[in-house]
Amino acid sequence: MHGRKIYSNRVWVENKLQPATISHNNGTITAIDFEKLNDANDFGNAIIMPGVIDVHVHINEPGRTEWEGFETATQAAAAGGSTTIIDMPLNASPVTTTLDAFNQKLDASKGKMNVNVGFYAGLIPGNAKHLDSLIRAGVVGVKCFLTHSGIDEFPNVTEKDLDEAMPIIAKHQIPLLAHCELYDEEVDCDFDNNPTSYQHYLASRPKKWENDAVDLMIRMCRKHNCPVHIVHVASAEALSKIELAKKEGLPITAETCTQYIFFNAEDIPDGNCIYKCAPPIREKANNEQLKQAFVSGVLDFITTDHSPAPPNIKEMESGNMKKAWGGIAGVQFLLTASWTALKETMSLEQFIPLVTSKPARFIKANKKGEIKKGNDADFVIWNPDENVIVKPEDIFFRYKISPYIAQNLNGKVLETIVNGATVYHNKSIQNKNKGQWLLQK
Repeated sequence: MHGRKIYSNRVWVENKLQPATISHNNGTITAIDFEKLNDANDFGNAIIMPGVIDVHVHINEPGRTEWEGFETATQAAAAGGSTTIIDMPLNASPVTTTLDAFNQKLDASKGKMNVNVGFYAGLIPGNAKHLDSLIRAGVVGVKCFLTHSGIDEFPNVTEKDLDEAMPIIAKHQIPLLAHCELYDEEVDCDFDNNPTSYQHYLASRPKKWENDAVDLMIRMCRKHNCPVHIVHVASAEALSKIELAKKEGLPITAETCTQYIFFNAEDIPDGNCIYKCAPPIREKANNEQLKQAFVSGVLDFITTDHSPAPPNIKEMESGNMKKAWGGIAGVQFLLTASWTALKETMSLEQFIPLVTSKPARFIKANKKGEIKKGNDADFVIWNPDENVIVKPEDIFFRYKISPYIAQNLNGKVLETIVNGATVYHNKSIQNKNKGQWLLQK
């Protein structure tokens, strides 16, 4: 692959935005010059920064490829400026809970990776004996649910399962990711008789479920000294618990997703299942606290938890929130929708690490997330000051079902470069299958 030089007045290098020319060749950054070189492509005031890393994505292949698939999910990622995504062990079929299932997943991804793809293993009751082989095969973490996952072949774990698995995971020093909702009893909120009401759905999954689950994971983290990562924190009441655990020195990290800071329960209409996810999108006052938790460092980074489904499973016609698949399609909007949500809360300089270096550190991708000599040539070039109204035809993921459609987002992605090759430019995918597996050997 031939070399190229790219210049902008605003390149994110050495933790600040500054004028620089980046040279790259054969997928690697070869030089950084803090001036404009004559033969460089000049991007003016657009931002050049490391490619965005989304460590929470459901690609659903093999087995449920009609829901999404590697080809469409990775095109959408590239269109949004993401150059690396990490695939969850469900909702593919088989779920990634054995080495054989993981090998099927790797096979299914071949020839369809338009960005880099890493993988998590799944922890379910009874599969602790499979974890060693999965971790040795290169997964970057292990994911579990503390409540029903929505997929029957991926049941939730109990404290007993955690006691069995966490010493194995701790030995390898990779994170155990937990969906934190602990179902204690059916909440008396009359959701059954109001299945299209968003407020009834919200009431059916209270903050207490999340708070109790976070308490459990902190206790287990302390007991086994196993790295624990709390995915999609939606309850602001859990933040103080996470903060105390970090102060204690426990190996704990936490994320929230774009939807939990972009949307608010007060504004969500009834009978529109595109907003349904679990835990639910909560009230504005709660979500303002989530935003502040990025400033304080209690939340470590942002993800999308892209979890798409076909229109019938999403109950697009009936509007039945009780029956609808819970999950938001947003892999294409991590960069622009998150910046739109956070621009009043923090500077660009505070924001950029939340989608680059911090998730890179989490998955131990030490050649990604920062622009420096010898690192991978993964970049996004974007203009944070330009507004874009999202149209269905702009979307690259499989179904044009998303709450981001018709939203006015701050930020336009101009070009996405994966391993030195331009994959997205001018609203189109240019060079296919430039992504690589991100296996942690």
